[in-house]
Amino acid sequence: METTTLQTTKKPMTALEIHSSSEVGRLRRLMIHSPDGGLGKIIPIKAQEWLFEDIVHLDTMRRKEYDYYVKILLYFLDPEKIAGRIAEIDDPRNNRNFYKPTHPDYFNSDKVIDPQRLLIDILDDRDLRNRIVASVCAHERISYTTQEALYKLNSAQLATTLISGILPNKKIIFAPIPNYIFTRDIGITVNDHIILTKFAKEARSRENILTRYILFNHPYFANNRDKIIEITENEDYFLLEEDEQKNKRVSVEGGDVMTVAPNHLLIGVSERTTLHAVNKVIKALFERNVVEKISVIKIPPRRAYMHIDTTFTQVKRNVWVIFAPFSRGGKDITQQDIIPALGENFPSPYDLEILQFRKGNLTSPRRYEYLEDLLDEISQLDLKSRKPTEFIYSGDNVFPHASREQWTDSCNVLALKEGVVIGYDRNDKTADAFRKKGFDVIHAADLLDRFEKGLTTPEEVEDTLILLPSAELSRARGGSHCISMPLWRDAIV
Repeated sequence: METTTLQTTKKPMTALEIHSSSEVGRLRRLMIHSPDGGLGKIIPIKAQEWLFEDIVHLDTMRRKEYDYYVKILLYFLDPEKIAGRIAEIDDPRNNRNFYKPTHPDYFNSDKVIDPQRLLIDILDDRDLRNRIVASVCAHERISYTTQEALYKLNSAQLATTLISGILPNKKIIFAPIPNYIFTRDIGITVNDHIILTKFAKEARSRENILTRYILFNHPYFANNRDKIIEITENEDYFLLEEDEQKNKRVSVEGGDVMTVAPNHLLIGVSERTTLHAVNKVIKALFERNVVEKISVIKIPPRRAYMHIDTTFTQVKRNVWVIFAPFSRGGKDITQQDIIPALGENFPSPYDLEILQFRKGNLTSPRRYEYLEDLLDEISQLDLKSRKPTEFIYSGDNVFPHASREQWTDSCNVLALKEGVVIGYDRNDKTADAFRKKGFDVIHAADLLDRFEKGLTTPEEVEDTLILLPSAELSRARGGSHCISMPLWRDAIV
């Protein structure tokens, strides 16, 4: 159980700049959540219910994988917190205190932000504390006596319990929310607006509760509170008949939403994001004049794909990494496999449907046959690329590696700046595909060593795939794109 005795003199907190208008502009601020004690409480019989493929070894995930992610982020976004200190920070005698939001030695950056740290801040307000505890306890159906015990915890202890489900005495009082590490799903920054999502699975609903309290009450978001868009069911949803409720069900997760340009949003219809929710997002953004066009990408509702960002993400203005079977070539090959003698047109398991809606013209959407056509248009027209658009394919488009490596998030990369992305080290063939396109490929530990020795700087790193250790992280079914919620990127247009 991590330390929960935070004793610090708090500095006044002011509103932060929040704005993101692309997927590849220089990243300046984001939200991440380090793996907490709840992940170590997953048992095999509950793993899939809690949306994990397998149980994970928490200490390995933290020390040998996720901590490298945090160090890379700090070096690029807030180097004063870490430069020249890695040996000290990772000294075993320090027990990872640098990484713990509840410890006085926590790095406490306003550029690499953990929602657990923000939750601690707002729990210091007694009125908010009472409301948050009441909301969570009602949702989790907690007994009155247990609720009373929660009120007696200090802010750090209470934040830890609300997230992990574990009391300071190590008693488990409700289920963990292990998917909180996937902060991409809790909200999306669209220019200066934030879309607050609604999860498809009950296992993640407590994340919605905590995130709403944080975004509407923490001083960091004071300038954006009137620009927070909540996506929920209609108020009369409970009156609808059961069949109609299925059609009107609302769930939208951040992995299905990408702000690719100031004027353009992509949104997926998937296993986790419903068609009705997409309609609500389109109407809300157009009514507020946030973007001019929204492209809807309907992918097969399969666990293997889950969100659109598991099938493609952007590397730089003119470069994308994409799931090979969803590509033009993959789709054509799959269609050729249909057996005409059966007399039926069986749909391909990789079929996509892509429609683009423009503000003021919702009745005549533009249709795209191939994903590459849409992505090429984004690169050339929206982002003003002066170079031809290029595509890097999962597994280097080699069977069976395309599907194997997509499963372990080869297509799910986070851009730190244009052309510099973080991916997982286990996707060897995809790394080879990056090399063929002229990218350097380097392990996170080696890059950090070069930073510490003064051999290079984040500003000097260009066209590079940074490989993150991922044996345990990949069991959770989400890559570096999933474990990040960008709040501020430099404009590239």
